[in-house]
Amino acid sequence: MSQGTVRGAAVTISGVSRRYGSVTAVNDVSLDVRAGEFISLLGPSGSGKTTLLMMIAGFEIPDDGTIAIGGRDMTRVDPNHRNLGMVFQKYALFPHMSVAENIAFPLQMRKVGKADIAARVADALAKVQLAGYGGRQITQLSGGQQQRVALARATVFNPPVILMDEPLGALDKKLREHMQIEIKQLQRQLGATVIYVTHDQQEALTMSDRVAVMNHGVIEQLSAPRDLYDEPQSIFVADFVGDTNLLTGTVHAVENGIVALDLPGGERVFGRPAGRTREAIAPGGSAVLSIRPEKVRPGAGPGSIAVRGGELIYAGSDISIVGQTRDGRPFKFRAGPADAAGDATVSWTAGDALVFAASGDMPGAGR
Repeated sequence: MSQGTVRGAAVTISGVSRRYGSVTAVNDVSLDVRAGEFISLLGPSGSGKTTLLMMIAGFEIPDDGTIAIGGRDMTRVDPNHRNLGMVFQKYALFPHMSVAENIAFPLQMRKVGKADIAARVADALAKVQLAGYGGRQITQLSGGQQQRVALARATVFNPPVILMDEPLGALDKKLREHMQIEIKQLQRQLGATVIYVTHDQQEALTMSDRVAVMNHGVIEQLSAPRDLYDEPQSIFVADFVGDTNLLTGTVHAVENGIVALDLPGGERVFGRPAGRTREAIAPGGSAVLSIRPEKVRPGAGPGSIAVRGGELIYAGSDISIVGQTRDGRPFKFRAGPADAAGDATVSWTAGDALVFAASGDMPGAGR
């Protein structure tokens, strides 16, 4: 949570749903966002995260449920009366206005005096490291500078809540990572509540106090970033957040908190029961083991498996090896170049692997 003075407002979403004909975009979602908290709505396209954000903003009206901001019911209040800051994916800046005029616009709408506007615009420009840029035209700015102007416009009137809809999606990787830090620092200075929509799981883990992972219009899991990565509560979350290997098999036994899982290729692997369905894991049943690539080590051990045709993949400082299991599933692990020669045997500690009861909502093949 913000380390500065908390000036933000709590946001309470209760049983909210939004339907478009026969399609339910958001399905009975409840979420309590604490004052001054930075929370991300994370999920793939079509998961309902942007629809939920637009309902908080007032651009969409829920079919069911309520939305309260700072304890006041805002469910059907017009967007311009909610006093929220908004940063859109494409920034929505006015190209015919200068940088200063863009930032001043929300203050003018609030009938702030000219002298006060000038001082607050200058302060907002300084906070986003654009001091001296007020007279420039929007078309003269780079993508990163335009993003800063959008941030300044959204924060210049000190809103208690700031909504952001994938604001970094148009930036290159290096600039995006830099802006992640700047946005978090700005939020701490302001003490505002931030609700941030993204499909980039690394972005969500880096910036957020908590992350709400959405899928098919519901929140699959709401957790702190570390808990989300280390203790996913469903196969979907394990697969979507971070990188993992998923191995499907038949439960041989469950003893002393460890599941023995027989794979189609004849190998037996081990992990600990996990997720909301752990009670459903029983001998003879189908289950899925999730093991992160960084937890896999080359060499034989209890529950080792064969990985065939390993190929070395360089990604900067990260070196990964991708091969196939005996039943043809891709399998990734991390090791040095000397371990990348064709076939390999790998293993892991049972406590590092999570076993979920198989469900109808399984990730697609190739994971």
